[in-house]
Amino acid sequence: MAVLKVTFTKTKRDKLAQALWILNWISVGTGVILFSLGLFLKVELNKRWELMADTDIQYVPNMLISVGLIACAINFLGGKICYDCVDTAKFLRWKLIMLPYIVCTFFFTFCVLVGALMCYTMHWELDESLREGLSKAMKYYKDTDTPGRCFLKRAVDMLQIEFQCCGNKGYKDWFRIQWISNRYLDMSHREVVDRLRSNVEGKYLMDGVPFSCCNVNAPRPCIQHQISNNSAHFNYDHHTEQLNLWPNGCHQVLLDYYCGIVHSIGLTVLITWLFELSVLTGVRYLQTSLENMLRLGDPDCESDGWLLENSFIETARINLNIIKTLSKNNHVDTANNGDPNINVPSTSKARYGPDNVPPQQISAAS
Repeated sequence: MAVLKVTFTKTKRDKLAQALWILNWISVGTGVILFSLGLFLKVELNKRWELMADTDIQYVPNMLISVGLIACAINFLGGKICYDCVDTAKFLRWKLIMLPYIVCTFFFTFCVLVGALMCYTMHWELDESLREGLSKAMKYYKDTDTPGRCFLKRAVDMLQIEFQCCGNKGYKDWFRIQWISNRYLDMSHREVVDRLRSNVEGKYLMDGVPFSCCNVNAPRPCIQHQISNNSAHFNYDHHTEQLNLWPNGCHQVLLDYYCGIVHSIGLTVLITWLFELSVLTGVRYLQTSLENMLRLGDPDCESDGWLLENSFIETARINLNIIKTLSKNNHVDTANNGDPNINVPSTSKARYGPDNVPPQQISAAS
């Protein structure tokens, strides 16, 4: 029994073909949108690549770019096919191509769905990449004279200014690392030497933060050194000075920023998948109704169209039997090592008779 069978008149078939022609051209536009979204996400990730760990998070934009290009090609071909299907004579040229086209389009729409799901699962990769990348960037913040790291100070400062954040999880992260280079420390000063010696790893740690952590909305000049020392500043209590530094950590702020982008892209891709699925459904109805019309032999007659000729269970059983048959044939070929005459002795025995003597030998003996 056919699944979701619909009866089409000639007028309905022509209108369906015309509507699908328009929808396929719209789908070409959605392919361009997917390509643009993937390119946009790739550019956004590359903007701050130095603040991310070396993890493979480019697979999502690469997937979207590939799917967008394939969507343009497939829907352009689909528009041409649907345009020609209005004419029965032209449909005959596409008759053998339509079923492979539908199968390829089905797998393509599945890839679009996978791309949408990947956008929502990218959160975990982004979280880990940003956590490790920001920690590494803050660790090398002071290495402005080291090749390959000299740009990190500027990158971190610009990040904290642009996103109004401080540190990885908060401003106290700067208390646990040395972010001032030794070349800017006065080694003749006793306090500096004592601070270096008091640390097990010989680092110059202090309760201070870079200038980019300062909150521009603070009513007083920014206090970025001796932050936890109330007696070092007049009329100051670091527990109540909420506006002195940016309160949020850059990891969460940047993660929210990227997650907002990828979730919006994921929603767009999901809507695109639903649209592509509806177009594919229409093309399947058009293909089956036109093939049934050709079987009846009358271009003006009514014909049935369906999604599946048999039920889901029957279709799955047929495909499973085909796969089993192919696997058995492949197993036999492998066992015979590709030799088609490996069973010749048994057939020869049946052909020559019970004495197993070839006719040539009998005639020679006589």
